[in-house]
Amino acid sequence: MPTDSILYATRQYLGIAPTVSVTLTPIKKGASGRTIVRVATPGKDPFIGIHWTDERPDSDNFLPVAKFLKATKINVPEIFHEIPHRRVALVEDLGDTDLLSLKDRPFAEREPYYRSALQQIDKLFYSKGPKDFELMPAFDESLYRWEQEYFFDHLVEDLLGMDASGLRENEDFQALAKRLGSSAKHLVHRDFQSQNLLLKDGKAWWIDFQGMRRGRQEYDIASLVFDPYMDHSAEDREAILSIWEDISEDRPETTIFRQCAAQRLMQALGAYGNIARNKGDEWYLQFVAPAARSLAEVTAGTPLEKPLAPVLAKATEFAP
Repeated sequence: MPTDSILYATRQYLGIAPTVSVTLTPIKKGASGRTIVRVATPGKDPFIGIHWTDERPDSDNFLPVAKFLKATKINVPEIFHEIPHRRVALVEDLGDTDLLSLKDRPFAEREPYYRSALQQIDKLFYSKGPKDFELMPAFDESLYRWEQEYFFDHLVEDLLGMDASGLRENEDFQALAKRLGSSAKHLVHRDFQSQNLLLKDGKAWWIDFQGMRRGRQEYDIASLVFDPYMDHSAEDREAILSIWEDISEDRPETTIFRQCAAQRLMQALGAYGNIARNKGDEWYLQFVAPAARSLAEVTAGTPLEKPLAPVLAKATEFAP
């Protein structure tokens, strides 16, 4: 049992007897497929216990990626104890306040955390990683195409009950995957959104980074700007981009940025359909309409606008 492994690691780490009480409180947020609990023992500060399986290929990357990011001075939880062969780790407890929890607050209150998050993205851009650093496969044409197929399968067909054969055969989607897949590769978080940014000490802290790989930096920035969970206004999106421009002294090229946003939003919509239909978690369905509106916006005036129009019209009206 995952909790047994976490309990074993806890007693080993703290050097406590079996008679000492240990409380494990589940943390169910997110869809990573891992077992995550808050561990509490008398007289000790709480910490987080994580157990993973081999079901997801990125799970075993958690420990090496966490160590790399910590060495790179990215804000990630400290690893207190690990037992790799049991796939268990004990890490720093950063609390429960994430960026999503500030959704209804004025942007001025959120601004420092967006700035903190983007400063770290800029730092990651210049980090190369060890030569023997094993990551998930880089973003290339096949991975971008996989994201599109994920969208066709789980959003278009499974959730909306529409025929996706025309989309699969459409050469404009294939051309998009090829164009983005031929670009320069830099390290990217890959799931850079408000649920994966915890807030502590006035800074943003990264979690769920085990899927880090090489790709386009614009993908991470677009993930944050067009975050369906936050459903930013046009003004807030512009404010986030202005923060990025201030940090990097540059601004994403509009066409590439919107193409990365389109890819990311297709991936997110596919995930919402998959998690709701195949894993029974319908909480994500409330974000289908916001994501569809954003996808319609970033593909407006492009070759993808027409083929996506009927799908996004139905998705925008979708109500769980």
